[in-house]
Amino acid sequence: MSSRTRLNRAYKEAKILLFDDTSKFILFSDCHRGDNSFADDFANNRNIYFHALTHYFKDGFSYIELGDGDELWENVHFEPIFEAHKNVYKLLRKFHLQRRLHMIWGNHDMVYKDPDYVEKHLSSYFEPIDESDKELFAGITYQEAIVLKHRETSQEICLLHGHQADNWNYTFWRWGRFLVRVLWKPLQVWGIADPTSPAKNYKELIRVEKRIKRWILENNLLITVMGHTHRPRFPEPGDIPLFNDGSCVHPRSITGIEIENGLISLIKWQIATKDDGTLQIVRILLEGPQKLADYKLE
Repeated sequence: MSSRTRLNRAYKEAKILLFDDTSKFILFSDCHRGDNSFADDFANNRNIYFHALTHYFKDGFSYIELGDGDELWENVHFEPIFEAHKNVYKLLRKFHLQRRLHMIWGNHDMVYKDPDYVEKHLSSYFEPIDESDKELFAGITYQEAIVLKHRETSQEICLLHGHQADNWNYTFWRWGRFLVRVLWKPLQVWGIADPTSPAKNYKELIRVEKRIKRWILENNLLITVMGHTHRPRFPEPGDIPLFNDGSCVHPRSITGIEIENGLISLIKWQIATKDDGTLQIVRILLEGPQKLADYKLE
């Protein structure tokens, strides 16, 4: 199956979310939440991520995760990941209870495409304090893609992980998972990167982006937001409208995309030093805000 066919299928079968200029969305991807071991890249940015997500929850944003939220290549089971980052999942549960949580699966959490797996592992968790099962994400479903459709203008924004344009990481993801578990996870501790990952392989990153750009052109310049490559992208109006929210495993920072008041922005959260020497977590605007209406179809 070609990348074009996979992208077309994801778009046609995507969950539709209606929005308007009062809607607020924060898009993160590639958190790669792990078990808090030396190989857990998310652990370094956990406090930044939690602070940012708390801000968005209080400010009425809906959270959309564009895949690879949980690192289920390096880790066999979800339970150790949950125990390592329980505060994060309890915060995500608050979004879920208010129907403000929307999840997309990527190649590293591709097992979530199976509704039975999701129901078995994510619906509840065991609380050892009182030795009982507690509800977590009851009724949650993971999507391959989500399309935001404007109620008034019908403008569409396609959200997906992006591995549909990556033959190895989509078709042979089980082989990739096997190699990561037995080979690259131990080597990662010594600083040796997985060469099959587009985030660590620049040539593969460019190939993935080119395939998705070509697909966007074939679909009348459909605005598309992806993750997967970990490289933030924010095109100018008139360019091919391929956005990338980056990742949550950058060194000492996380990046994401905000959609608010009909505007789109690329943002970064990081730790900054105040004049008195104390540390604080700050939000930095990297690109935008730009009107979504400026990205018009030809």
